[in-house]
Amino acid sequence: MLIRRLELTNFRNYEQVCFVFEAGTTAIVGNNGHGKTNVAEAMGWLATLTSFRGAPTEALVRVGCDTAVVRAEVVHDDGRELLIESEINRHGRNRVMVNKQRLAKTRDLLGALRVTVFSPDDLELVKGGPGERRRYLDDALVALHAKYHQVLSDLDRVLRQRNVLLKQAGGRLNGDVALTLDVWDARLVQCGEALGEARASLVGELAPLVVQAYADLTGVVTPIALRYDPVWRQVGLAAALEQGRHDDVRRQISLVGPHRDDVELSLNDLPSRTHASQGEQRTLALALRFAIHRLVADRAGSPPVLILDDVLSELDPIRAQALLDHLPRGQVVMTTAGALPPAARPEAIVRIVAGTVVG
Repeated sequence: MLIRRLELTNFRNYEQVCFVFEAGTTAIVGNNGHGKTNVAEAMGWLATLTSFRGAPTEALVRVGCDTAVVRAEVVHDDGRELLIESEINRHGRNRVMVNKQRLAKTRDLLGALRVTVFSPDDLELVKGGPGERRRYLDDALVALHAKYHQVLSDLDRVLRQRNVLLKQAGGRLNGDVALTLDVWDARLVQCGEALGEARASLVGELAPLVVQAYADLTGVVTPIALRYDPVWRQVGLAAALEQGRHDDVRRQISLVGPHRDDVELSLNDLPSRTHASQGEQRTLALALRFAIHRLVADRAGSPPVLILDDVLSELDPIRAQALLDHLPRGQVVMTTAGALPPAARPEAIVRIVAGTVVG
């Protein structure tokens, strides 16, 4: 899979620009603040309709404009060509088309373009709170099986409705509240158990891939463990919800379920969040991304487009060299503000100044 051509209109700091990419590695070079990451963000948007930077939709539209357009020509390994177009509106609904056919649902886009993004913010996968690690797992599940997009949407809807009910109850558990909670709990159990089982299976598959990726980046086989074992899975979600119902009512929020899960990461048998050095944490974050990339590539039969957004500047020379030496096959787009290391060997270099391609 590769992106052959990318066009941006009024996206971030770009008024109108077109990029043509090579099948191998393309380096996008420019000073900080001139728009390199915006290109990576546009690619990620077309794959998932979300910003990997966590930006709201309105932030993607150029200042002073109401609409932005991101358009890409994508070529699959079997020769199939897709034109993916996204119209991003500052006000109102966005619109997505594939080969000029408007998509009714986001999940219809999944698989049309797959990307893996490495960014400096990935350090939060190790250092940050549980939400980052849940998102990592859930994004991977959707990339592997589009059906989990619906499971996650159902979970979000059920939790919102359940929390509304808990707030309306005002801390009092009467008969009517209990009956309605029974309904929402049954729905929460259905989607929550499915998600928990999928997460557990995914962690089991990822663990050896993370160990291998970390060894590739460091040259040393290091004991690494990923543990996903929330308390509710030990007793079953239905029983856990029943046991925690009075606390939920008292605190007026859902305290039990997959929305509060975490993945415990350990390095050399110690918690990586508190005991690993920053260099070890950053390498572990890269290994986590590489593991997902390899798993998706194996399952899909072709590698996602690999985007390295200013990652090399965050690594010491030895680990930067190791990263470049172990890049997986497929298309790679890397951005950098500094000089490219000799090992990068890009097929093409694109230079950006203030939202304009200059060479």
